[in-house]
Amino acid sequence: MAGESSGSEVGRRLSRGLQVALVGEGALVGLAGGAVVTLYRIALSGTEDALRSLTAAAAGSLPLVAAWFVALAVILVIVSKLIRWEPATSGSGIPQVDAEVVDRFDAPWHRVIPAKFAEGTLLALAGLSMGREGPSVQLGGMSGKAVSRALRRGRGEERLLVTCGAAAGMSAAFHAPFTGVLFALEEIHKEFTAPLIISVMCSAIVSDLLVSQVLGIEPVMALAFAQDLPHPDYVLVVLLGIACGLLGALHNRGMFLCQDLFGRIRTHLPYARLAAPFALAGAAAFVWPELMCGGDAIIEQVLGPAAPGLATLLALLAGKYVFTAVCFGSGAPGGTLFPLVVLGALVGGIFASACGGLVGLEPWFFSNFVALGVAGLFSGVVRAPVTAVVLVFELTGSLDALLSVSIVSIVAYVTSSLTRTDAFYEHLLAALLHTTTDDPAVSGMGESKTLRTVRVGSGSRLEGMLLRDVPWPDGMRVVTIERAGGEIVPTGGTRIEALDELLVIVDGGAADDALLKVRLMAEQRVRE
Repeated sequence: MAGESSGSEVGRRLSRGLQVALVGEGALVGLAGGAVVTLYRIALSGTEDALRSLTAAAAGSLPLVAAWFVALAVILVIVSKLIRWEPATSGSGIPQVDAEVVDRFDAPWHRVIPAKFAEGTLLALAGLSMGREGPSVQLGGMSGKAVSRALRRGRGEERLLVTCGAAAGMSAAFHAPFTGVLFALEEIHKEFTAPLIISVMCSAIVSDLLVSQVLGIEPVMALAFAQDLPHPDYVLVVLLGIACGLLGALHNRGMFLCQDLFGRIRTHLPYARLAAPFALAGAAAFVWPELMCGGDAIIEQVLGPAAPGLATLLALLAGKYVFTAVCFGSGAPGGTLFPLVVLGALVGGIFASACGGLVGLEPWFFSNFVALGVAGLFSGVVRAPVTAVVLVFELTGSLDALLSVSIVSIVAYVTSSLTRTDAFYEHLLAALLHTTTDDPAVSGMGESKTLRTVRVGSGSRLEGMLLRDVPWPDGMRVVTIERAGGEIVPTGGTRIEALDELLVIVDGGAADDALLKVRLMAEQRVRE
């Protein structure tokens, strides 16, 4: 059909026409998002060091311990007031970015960035079991929105720049640019197109380059892969994948249950909900300090010269999960991705330790299974297996891990899916939008989009109208306007002229009817 060939033709023209602009804008978003997240990481590092020093000095002194709990109460009040000032900062921030990209949420970037920055820093000072990655994704996404507003881009292009910002934030947080690219495409945008991939990649690389110049080139967590496993041991890789899939489903169900339990608290919000995680943080600071913050202290133990015993690993897994679940369920404005990576490392370590005693697995493969546990649990929880593979590749820097990491990620993904448990961020997005995970905006399984061109006839109804005044059919928007051999990226204030060629995008299921209506407006002569 002629319409199909014209659709592919305009798709190629769109890619050529906007490619250079998207690369430049992606780089700009990478600079903005990378700068914000770099400052955020510096702030978190300083406050976590201060936390360790203050709690170590207070340990053993009852008055100083009491003073620390008073300080936690003050931090709780400040964080609660910030959440009430800008509610879009509650939680990790990734569902809010997801909602922005599907055009179901419109957060004020100029309030979200300072509020989220301050909240994350204060939570790190308090010692809550929260990570930097979720807030970094939101800070990056809002930086992309800020760039879009500064350049006066339309809502469609703004959503692309928010995706670029999310990639920049993830890249800067993990010091892993390709993980940022894959996470933004696989988890957030759920779409792969050449212009989008190019701009997202440019944003993530520029962000990582900026972070490297300021904080150095060392990854936030350097995993090791001793050597490739013997082929008979790949049975253990499959078994670990099954275990990670089941534990990923259990992780999600427990987190959702905790969130529901905190949801029953309906008075004195958000103070009442945050009281429990702050109280736990105060106790952990003096009883079990390894559980505080994202979990760097646990990773140091697991990857140290003398790995902890099986009982210690099991205790750390249980303690870290419970503490993280309470912090997450309360709606505290922090992330869960780094704690998830820590939990995955513990699962891999536990599996390797158990296999050492049961089947005689050589001890030098312990670090391999730690890395495999990270990939497997990430895939089982988030349901983003490609991102899991790339993440572990960037954290290990070893191609030897590629086959076994791919196997464990795929097996964990399939196993977790078979349990009929919601993927973590899809569930959170559905809750934010007050819908279900079957909603196409949540699952990413919406109708296909169709690109078509419409020529504006002289004297037609469309001639002389502003884009915002045209009664466009539902699900249709104008992407570009070709005029006198040049291309215009339109805004609502763009005036349509005769002989303009409009490139429109429309939902596939309603394309024929919508195009008929628009073409009638473009061809209809105005009678006196």
